[in-house]
Amino acid sequence: MPPALAYCFAKQNQHTPALAVNGLKAENLTEEFRKVNVLMKVPALKDGSFTLAESIAILLYLVQKFKTPDHWYPADLQKRARVDEYLSWQHTNIRAKGSKLFLSQPLPPEKLELATEELNVALKEFEEKFLQDKPFIAGSEVSLADLVALVELMQPVCAGYALFEERPALAAWRSRVEEAVGKELFLEAHQDIMNVKNLTADQFAPELLETPLPALAEKLKNSYCALLNLKS
Repeated sequence: MPPALAYCFAKQNQHTPALAVNGLKAENLTEEFRKVNVLMKVPALKDGSFTLAESIAILLYLVQKFKTPDHWYPADLQKRARVDEYLSWQHTNIRAKGSKLFLSQPLPPEKLELATEELNVALKEFEEKFLQDKPFIAGSEVSLADLVALVELMQPVCAGYALFEERPALAAWRSRVEEAVGKELFLEAHQDIMNVKNLTADQFAPELLETPLPALAEKLKNSYCALLNLKS
């Protein structure tokens, strides 16, 4: 799960400083970072002696530890169920299909066509099942589900797939989510991944240059954001 999720949510709700971890310089592969997350990926959270990995787990921890606005993870049972429903569905749909276009660059034409087709099916299901004619997934207010969905969709966008261009309802939803999170913050969280095509060899740690391309893409995907260090 992209670390931009935890970064956006933590900063938007002013819970914790988000400390930059430069994945291009392999800062997440140090022994010091291993003490926070043995998987050596970001996002990671440190709350005193307690550490936590994985974006969704971190988001839910932040929601329950702090008094965040109710709309992010509603107390209302049915609205919360809508959020949980999307979070359960997205792993094998939006996330799985969208990351193919990002992690597997460049793709041969036939594989690119198949990956795009699969993502288009997931996008159609997302609009028809989850978004429908509502402003946001859970109703009239933005929630964790919207943030998770949009951050995942930024991966194929950053790989060059203009998925919002011919989908006016989806594009309008994107604008609403960005507005709710803060457009500047959203852009800040995605700066590195949006620049991924323009990176040069001197910006990488030497050990990363020896990594095969698919594995390197996976490392970058899981290391371009932050370590959350809670100050209770």
